[in-house]
Amino acid sequence: MTDFGLTEILLILLIGIIEGITEWLPVSSTGHMLLFDEFFTLNASEDFKEMFFVVIQLGAILAVVVMFWGKMFPFSFKKKPHVKKDILMMWLKVAVACLPSAVIGILFDDLLETYFGHTISIAVMLILYGIAFIVVERINKKRRMRIETLGEIGFGSAFVIGLFQVLSMIPGTSRSGATIIGALIIGVSRTAAAEFTFFLAVPTMLGASALKLVKHGFDFTQAELLTLLLGSVTAFVVSLLAIRFLMNFVKRHDFTVFGWYRIALGIVVLAVFLLI
Repeated sequence: MTDFGLTEILLILLIGIIEGITEWLPVSSTGHMLLFDEFFTLNASEDFKEMFFVVIQLGAILAVVVMFWGKMFPFSFKKKPHVKKDILMMWLKVAVACLPSAVIGILFDDLLETYFGHTISIAVMLILYGIAFIVVERINKKRRMRIETLGEIGFGSAFVIGLFQVLSMIPGTSRSGATIIGALIIGVSRTAAAEFTFFLAVPTMLGASALKLVKHGFDFTQAELLTLLLGSVTAFVVSLLAIRFLMNFVKRHDFTVFGWYRIALGIVVLAVFLLI
């Protein structure tokens, strides 16, 4: 990547905004960024863009850490320094939930990108998981959720949610969408599901970013470094707003609206792709 003009800056800002909004809403951030690139192509190599669309998530991770620091940091250094056992236990559950994605990611990351990282696949995944959200939410209207709070999620439930997260490795699925659907199916409340998704995002996205950086190498041009920095900072700022919105939203509404949004977007993408 050599050009870093006004057009490229605007594209990077837009990609950062898309990442910041869609990373936490169950609508697929990678899918949205890949679709955006289909119509407004960033002037960079395919290798760099593949890495960039993942590493930009570091900005979104930082937003979660900043907003949930009190719930995520397990050590207290006040008058009586101590370890917050409940938070430490939660991180152990997150580690268990990360195992499936870690194994599958290392073995099949390139294969999944090759066969599923295209427009038709993304559109189909948007529609399929949109339908899944609507169906699950309708079923849950007649159910009493057995897990109401984050602390009530056990190791077994965490592992099952981790299995659902594996599905998000197919672009267009949504990491938060897959984990939330999995959590809802096994009886976790919407608020607890969203909070666990935030916890789970930190090691998952750090690992995915590290894997992409290692595969790409660390030999960046100045323009590429500026692209990574600008995109990540934008994603961080927008994520702060998106996370606050989602947590307020799930207290009063279900996820059905996101299901309909996914279906509508998937249909539009298929229609545009077939017509051009």
